[in-house]
Amino acid sequence: MKPKTAIKALLIVYTAILLFHFAILLKLIPYGITWGGKLQSDQEMYVFESVSIFINLIFMFMLAMKGGLVKQFIPISGVNIILWVFFGLFCLNTVGNIFAETTFEKCFTIVTLGTAWLLWVVLKSKTDMESR
Repeated sequence: MKPKTAIKALLIVYTAILLFHFAILLKLIPYGITWGGKLQSDQEMYVFESVSIFINLIFMFMLAMKGGLVKQFIPISGVNIILWVFFGLFCLNTVGNIFAETTFEKCFTIVTLGTAWLLWVVLKSKTDMESR
């Protein structure tokens, strides 16, 4: 798979994930099925979902910079370091999802594993996408 294709796939998937988080914020989806079933109040849900949306937006923006889709204002070495951190987080999250309490969250194992793999494709590529 080409790195540009992996970036576009990740951006599509994470746009859907952002919509999912907004649906939780709007209470269209119950927050009890997320966050390991640990959230106890609406206030906790608002904090967790807001932080999650913010982090997902950072991830998507870093991908867009890596792929040359938006203006790069961070050196590519910085973008790569941030994306490697995300790679590690997605690997850890995959393990966490495997052992999640809810079946719904266990299903997200596929998403986090797929994300880690696609991010690996992007980060290990020898192609200089940023200069195109």
